[in-house]
Amino acid sequence: MARDGSLFRKHSQYEYRVVRFDPGTTVPDARRLLTEEAEYGRWELARTLLYIGGRREVWLRRKIIKVSSTLD
Repeated sequence: MARDGSLFRKHSQYEYRVVRFDPGTTVPDARRLLTEEAEYGRWELARTLLYIGGRREVWLRRKIIKVSSTLD
């Protein structure tokens, strides 16, 4: 599966990840990767873009969970 890379960004309540697919990536392959990310990484689909030439960018997001210490 061809994947150009991914970027992570953090905002106030959500963490964002941008996944880029090259034009040679098939829709079933991209769907399989995104399904795995959703199942195991707790990512949800935020936005998709299809560029001229076939390159795709997909924005995934997940809620930032803030953990407080219980050892005090």
